[in-house]
Amino acid sequence: MARSKTILAVVADERGEVFEHPDLLLAGMNGTAVVRPLADEMIPMPEGSRLFTIPQTPPIGFDRRGGQRLTADRLPKQWGGGAIQAVSAFLTPGYTRTLLPAADYQRKGMTLPLWSYTAVGWCVEEERFYVAGIQVDRNDQWQPDHFDDRKLDPLVRKALQANPDNRLLEQLARCALDYHCFAAKNLFFRRWEAPLPTSPTCNSRCVGCISLQESDCCPASQERLTFVPTVQELCDVAVPHLKEAQNAIVSFGQGCEGDPILQAEVICAAVREMRRATDRGTINFNSNASLPDAVDQLAAAGVESIRVSLNSAQETLYNAYYRPRGYRFADVIESLRRAKRAGLYTMLNYLVFPGVSDRPDEIEALAGLVEEIGIDMIQMRNLSLDPVLYLTSLGITGKGVGMLEMLKRHKASFPKLQYGYFNRTRDSFFPPGYESDWPIARA
Repeated sequence: MARSKTILAVVADERGEVFEHPDLLLAGMNGTAVVRPLADEMIPMPEGSRLFTIPQTPPIGFDRRGGQRLTADRLPKQWGGGAIQAVSAFLTPGYTRTLLPAADYQRKGMTLPLWSYTAVGWCVEEERFYVAGIQVDRNDQWQPDHFDDRKLDPLVRKALQANPDNRLLEQLARCALDYHCFAAKNLFFRRWEAPLPTSPTCNSRCVGCISLQESDCCPASQERLTFVPTVQELCDVAVPHLKEAQNAIVSFGQGCEGDPILQAEVICAAVREMRRATDRGTINFNSNASLPDAVDQLAAAGVESIRVSLNSAQETLYNAYYRPRGYRFADVIESLRRAKRAGLYTMLNYLVFPGVSDRPDEIEALAGLVEEIGIDMIQMRNLSLDPVLYLTSLGITGKGVGMLEMLKRHKASFPKLQYGYFNRTRDSFFPPGYESDWPIARA
């Protein structure tokens, strides 16, 4: 830690009240290893981030006086000496975590909910929370203060009254009001990126799926779509948004569905109709990219960008998390090749995790993929999953070289590679000065 800053561990009592621990310096975890946070791994907690407890899980830190590693089993005596819980931060969108909360996860008797767990401490000198993270996207359109539900509710009611038979709009109204999906809210605010969920089925069984979980795991964050929208339903939602919205994007592949590539036929038909109605806005496709022929068809229909989800560029780790059914990792790589060949702006939805994404073998594998395909952008998305469940599923122990070091190595190898967190409009795919020709010159 920087000598000028003293960052204490943040803990909670049984009721969930949060304190800075007076005798415990912050520790973080990279993979299964407890580490001292480096100064450049910590930032003031961004506005819109949230704190929450990690039930039944004692925090780990370093003794403020002697420096030795400690697991705090009880609160300090002056606080009553009761049971203690670790505390985590959930970072606002646009920030990638660098460390997990340090805690004795083996003591918990439950699988943790689907959140991205981030180390958080209290800076004594500045009297504010610090978190283990780095900003990777400066687009502020996804900040919570842009999403005032008092203004949203009448817009949703008005849209439903005007389109009483559109099942997709009903789904998106529920996503906006019940699940607080920012993208769904954008649709009713008529701005920015709006969702077009399409597929009730999926050919992956992701360990961290947020719309469908096996009974022995953690609850899904939301309920999955139960129908395939018609071309008319899709166009009735998408076309007005494309025509009218500021920085308009419509995106297939959302948290409330399976994978849209399984509905490529209806999506292609809908995209062609959208483009007959307007050439304004950007049409994006988020997917596991398991069907290469479908990628060709989508590009021909008018899709302009694709974001392909990966937790790893290594087949064994990919298979352990995605648990694919009826497709292979090689199909995903072939889809990336075809997307780039077809001229799509090609992104990775890289589900990052300290201790996995920053391992030397993973850094090498991802670099090989970027170089072979000519990836345009990597979205550094925090993987939301219980750390024990994820690391056990992948069979990984130990630690990586650090998330910042991982980013530095990729940037040195590919100086024109773009990083981010959000999808982009087509007029901002390649910022001024960006050279899109491959291969990229090495630094």
